[in-house]
Amino acid sequence: MDKLILYLQYPFVRYALIVGVLIALCSSLLGVTLVLKRFSFIGDGLSHVAFGAMSIAAVLQFSNEMVLVLPLTVVSAVLLLRTGKNAKIKGDAAIAMISVGALGFGYLIMNIFSTSSNITGDVCSTLFGSTSILTLTQAEVWICILLSVVVVMIFLLFYNKIFAVTFDEDFARATGTKAGAYNLMIAIVIAVIIVLAMNLVGSLLISALIIFPALSAMRLFQSFKGVTICSAVLSVLGALSGIVISILAGTPVGSTIVAVDVVIFAVCYALGAVKGGIR
Repeated sequence: MDKLILYLQYPFVRYALIVGVLIALCSSLLGVTLVLKRFSFIGDGLSHVAFGAMSIAAVLQFSNEMVLVLPLTVVSAVLLLRTGKNAKIKGDAAIAMISVGALGFGYLIMNIFSTSSNITGDVCSTLFGSTSILTLTQAEVWICILLSVVVVMIFLLFYNKIFAVTFDEDFARATGTKAGAYNLMIAIVIAVIIVLAMNLVGSLLISALIIFPALSAMRLFQSFKGVTICSAVLSVLGALSGIVISILAGTPVGSTIVAVDVVIFAVCYALGAVKGGIR
């Protein structure tokens, strides 16, 4: 505890905790919707697109990678949604196609136009997360706060529409809801979350941040509202615990957060089994 209190005196540790909590909160809100719509792996597809965009930004030596990464990821989210509705290319095939293509091109670009002497280290840190979450500047923290507030406000304002589109899209269309527009909004918001989470857990582990809290909450609650609130609480708890453990134990931040989320899922699974048995 003394060691933790000592670390909390440093601004970069406080920045990491703030950003980690915000990203975990945003991921959990839309994670429930993605799991229920059976589109969980959209996080993988978009995270690999973000990896390819980061490779291009690194080669072009952008001072702020988000200027390039965010627009490309958002455009890919829109294309993924449109392509997924094509009768010739189903949703899972579209995700796999974009995911593998972006990942392959990203690594190829980093090798051909390398600006670093340690390509392997750069690729590993981008895919699995790195200590960059502990080197955030105040400007980056404010950008994260602003985007996180926008994501939460969108979710709260359009909660009823998101609920309708999630559970019965055909019925929502029949009642006059513009399901396509709301699906597009969800895809764009997920793209923003993916870009924010890149520094926290890396592109290969982002899906865990989105999926595990939702699946854990579903073991304990049955209503959409209950699952969403529980998912947000579990996600924030997992992110906080993971960052604190990684700082104290010197382990990779992203992998530690995912490991904590897995443990939380196991506990919720056991509690759900006990709860079901008692009922």
